[in-house]
Order: sequence, then C-alpha cells, then structure tokens
Amino acid sequence: MQRLSQRRVDGLKPKKTTYETRDAELKGFGVRVLPSGTRRYFVHHQHEGRRAWKTIGDAENMTEPEARRHAVSIIAALGNRGKEPEPGDVLFEDFAEEVFRRYGRNWKPRTLAVSRSYLRNQILPYFGGRRISEITREDVQSWFSSLHATPVAADRSAPVLSVILREAEVHGHRPEGSNPCVNIRRYRRRGRERFLSREELVRLAAVLAEHEADAPDKAAIIRLLILTGCRKGEVLDLEWRDYREGKLYLRDSKTGPRTVWLSAPARKLLDGLPQRDACIFPGRRRGTPMPASTLDEFWRCVRRKAGIGDARLHDLRHSWASIALSHGEPVPVIGRLLGHNDPSTTLKYTHFSERQVHEAAETIAPILGGRA
Repeated sequence: MQRLSQRRVDGLKPKKTTYETRDAELKGFGVRVLPSGTRRYFVHHQHEGRRAWKTIGDAENMTEPEARRHAVSIIAALGNRGKEPEPGDVLFEDFAEEVFRRYGRNWKPRTLAVSRSYLRNQILPYFGGRRISEITREDVQSWFSSLHATPVAADRSAPVLSVILREAEVHGHRPEGSNPCVNIRRYRRRGRERFLSREELVRLAAVLAEHEADAPDKAAIIRLLILTGCRKGEVLDLEWRDYREGKLYLRDSKTGPRTVWLSAPARKLLDGLPQRDACIFPGRRRGTPMPASTLDEFWRCVRRKAGIGDARLHDLRHSWASIALSHGEPVPVIGRLLGHNDPSTTLKYTHFSERQVHEAAETIAPILGGRA
C-alpha cells in the first residue's frame, strides 16, 4: 500500500466493478473508483468498536491535499464524538424525512401515506436516534425478526427501509453497495388469492340483478370490475372523457396511464349509464367520484347474499385472470389486459398485437358477463 498523491489519484482508471485504493499513512483515508469513472474520496474509520463511513467529495472537485485535510478533521472529530452527531453524520430519522420529501414525489398519495405509517410505527421505534452510516445487516435482521408477530407489516415496511438506506448511498452517507436490506428473507405467508367459481359468479350476478333498481351505479361498478379485471380505484375514478373508441383510457393507475380494451358486454354496460356528471360513477358532491367506502359497504352486503363472504373486491380481478388462463389466453396478453408492470412479463406481452388483446377481451367477456 502506498501513500495517496495527486498524481496517483489522477492515474486511477475505472474497472467493471467499484474498487478502493487506501492511503498508507492516514488510516481510513482512501479513494473509491466507480465503473462510471467517478473517483470519490472517503474516510472509513473505527473508534471504540463503532465504524463510520464518510464521503469527503469527488476528486474532480477537490485536490488530494484538500481531501487529506478534510479526512484528518473528520477522523479527529470521530475520535472525540459524544452523543450528538457531528456535521455530516446524519441521524436516521432526519435523513428518512429528507427521503420522504424528495423520493415521496415518485409515490402515489395513498402509497406515500401508507409508507409514512410504516416508517412511524415499524421503523422509527427501532432505528430512531441511530446514525444512518452505522446501520448494519445484523441490525436490519434483528429489526426484521422483532416484527415476527406482524409479518405483513414486516414485509411491507422492509422496502421502505431499503429505499431510505439506498438513498443514503446516493447522497454519500453510506458506501455504495452497502444496503443491508438486500436479500433479507421475507416471511412466508399464506396467499390471500381467492378465485370465484362459475357457480359463485352466477350467484353474484343474480344478487347484482336484485339491486339494479335501488343501487344501479354500485351494481354497475361491480359488473365492470368483473368484465375488465380492473382495480377498484381505476373504475371509481373513471370520467366520461376516459371512455372513447370502445376503450378506457386510464389517466392514472397503479402502473401509470394505460388503455383498457373493453368487451361488447362492458361497452353495453357503459353505454347504458346516464351521463349526469363528469364522473361516470359520481359521489354525492358534483364532480367527485363515489367514495371507496360506499362501494365497500355495498360489496359486504352483496357478497353475504351471494354466499361468498370471504371474497374481496380485488378477488374479482384474480378471478378474471384465472378464467382467462383456463380458457387458453396467453399469459403475456392477460398481463397487458390487466396492466401488469412486472418486468418478467412486460417484455413478452409487448410483442402481441392490438388485435390479439382485443380478441382476448371479447373471449373472456361471455364467461364473466352475467347479465351485463
């Protein structure tokens, strides 16, 4: 190992993987070379059993002597550190809030609210007060194990924690490739998928027919869910401007804007609805959609009468896909009809023509159509 110098740093060339070169004189001081060619000075120091990683800056923006002076100051500060964090040594909760301000723009409002809930209830009680640079894989594994009594919350909060720690790498608070959440094994849970049988669908259609007079909009929503495999929110948020050319053009969905091909029964259902508001299924206040809670209450009544008390509205989507598969529709085409965003299927179903997607929608409709 040699002493770092400006000439030596300038001569470092990128490789296929990230690598480090450390200084022979100042313990913990070094430069990390990324495959992109970026050279980044750092300090990796251990004091009284506690490790700390600090990014000093890019070699393109400072000289080696400047980086060395910074490294000396950082190491001295780390050696004299009390309970309060030194500048640049970020507490977990402070950086988590910063991530939510920045990264939260990539999440839909409901996803953002749910993620904040997991942060507040599952993550902060364990990691609050910790320096984000010091969180190890053992810490994450211990935290995950502590949530064994609530496996669903554990599995859903783990990606939130992973995003925070990944962003800590991006902003130089942790070394790149150090995310301790990677490959943490999730809890095995019994799947909640529920597929309605033909007999159950027939009973459901009969109950919906009974409510066509007193709750026409609610019955129509459920029929449309059955006929399209759409998500509940996608149907509730529909406006008349979204329905044209025999298709639904969703302005937004879980996977972003997409087109839903409609079968003949689905088009007939929509064509028979009154256009009394901008929303296809309006709520009490003009210009606003029917609340999800209103539909959920109606669904609980309907499923009880139909003898399918354990079925969720989302299970109509599962059933749609199940019947499509059982009748020979290719998985990639079904993925497109459902608007799946899974990378393993996206590349496949993009090869299918619009005609095939339309034909699949028409094939499935008579099976699920009921009286629609």
